[in-house]
Amino acid sequence: MSIEYRNFLALSYDELEQLNLKAKTDRLNRVAPDKIREDRLRYLTDEKRIKAVTVLFSDLEGRLHLLDYDKKFLLSSYDNLTFDGSSIRGFTAQKESDLRLAIDWSAFYWVPADVFGTGKVLVFGSVIDKDGGPYAGDLRGVLQNYSDKLFQEKGYTMNAANEIEGFLFTGIEAESRFHETGKFEFVNTGGYYHSLPLDPLRKFIDTSAEVQRAMGFQNEKDHPEVAPSQFEINYSYGEVVAAADQIQLYKLLARQVANTLGYTASFLPKPVVGVNGSGMHTNVSISKDNVNLIWDQAGVEKTSAFGWEFVDRILTHALDLCLILNSSVNAYRRLDPHFEAPNQIKASATDRGSMIRIPIGNAKSARIEIRSVGPDANPYLALYSIFKTGLEGSTSSIAGLRQAERYLPDNIQTAIEDFLSAKWISTILGEDVQGRFADLKQAAADRAPRHLGTFVKSAEVQYHHEIYNQALWNLF
Repeated sequence: MSIEYRNFLALSYDELEQLNLKAKTDRLNRVAPDKIREDRLRYLTDEKRIKAVTVLFSDLEGRLHLLDYDKKFLLSSYDNLTFDGSSIRGFTAQKESDLRLAIDWSAFYWVPADVFGTGKVLVFGSVIDKDGGPYAGDLRGVLQNYSDKLFQEKGYTMNAANEIEGFLFTGIEAESRFHETGKFEFVNTGGYYHSLPLDPLRKFIDTSAEVQRAMGFQNEKDHPEVAPSQFEINYSYGEVVAAADQIQLYKLLARQVANTLGYTASFLPKPVVGVNGSGMHTNVSISKDNVNLIWDQAGVEKTSAFGWEFVDRILTHALDLCLILNSSVNAYRRLDPHFEAPNQIKASATDRGSMIRIPIGNAKSARIEIRSVGPDANPYLALYSIFKTGLEGSTSSIAGLRQAERYLPDNIQTAIEDFLSAKWISTILGEDVQGRFADLKQAAADRAPRHLGTFVKSAEVQYHHEIYNQALWNLF
């Protein structure tokens, strides 16, 4: 079809970066939602080259969903966007299928036309129940409400920065075809920091980094990781909801760039046995009046008593949280001590086998790093659970809690048992969401052996929540 007479929006990368950084600043400064909504609606009305608005939301497992709304329809109906929740795994039953999307106008992104298509912008939404209140299964909304509550009541701003590792494999849809091929093929067999300037892995990293930069990520560094064909593209910290949104965008754009180049970007925690797995090291801090509450020049490891109390609560509830932070069958391959796996329920400044690390920092950068988080975790659920637990959880009386000999499970079945028996989980999520999440995880676990063995099984890829294929699930 000819595009000669089309006039769709396609901005330069410099223009995109400026627009996205301005929106990011407004969001960080908590500009009044009414003003942001008014500005966005005016922009969409005036910018004739925009034809559609892509609204993004995430299901209970963290799988990202995208709906394209015609711009003119959205402008007239943005306050009543309904969809069939029964079609989303973990959401409503068929008899109560109608849900609505509430647009978060502060989470608005201008996107590169060569990656996302011309004439489109992105915006995140939260799910609204039939009664008009937040939907309990939408953890983005839960996280947003918790963030707002803490800021209003205590002046706290929750901050997060995530180091998300992934693999680049040859061919498109390599994960979906794994049950046929039984293997993943590396595009590069180098290692940490090692690649030629224009080899396939470096080209993918460079292209993805350019897209991130244009979308206001404020990149810091990028490089090949330890394992062959493994990558990591780091960017700056953000307020917790924006940080979780960026995790979803990071994986979305990486997959799209890889697909365009004829590859697959995979965020399975351990897709290949015998090499390092992929993590999503989650760095968190809390500030008040622009003061980092984690920092204390005179504290142990330069960390405040407030920070250590946060750590102790996470360690106390480590088994309760394990399924949330490691939410797939494949994730438990990664928790292998032979590959720098953070499977020890400890806190340390130096031991990378510890679940929690205290990195070197200063008054600005002091933080707590939770290393056990897998790259396939629901970012909203993971961050909500980490902050809620660190601020409000109980503290165990275990002697030497920070260095006690305790370990995370080596299989998802044990993690599900711990999750279901945890009173703390039912307190922070509610019994209904706790049960729904466990049911989803059990359905995948039942299709894979409890003892994982020495090679990746088809089922742990085939029924992974991020690779979900309805045709395959319906065979059971």
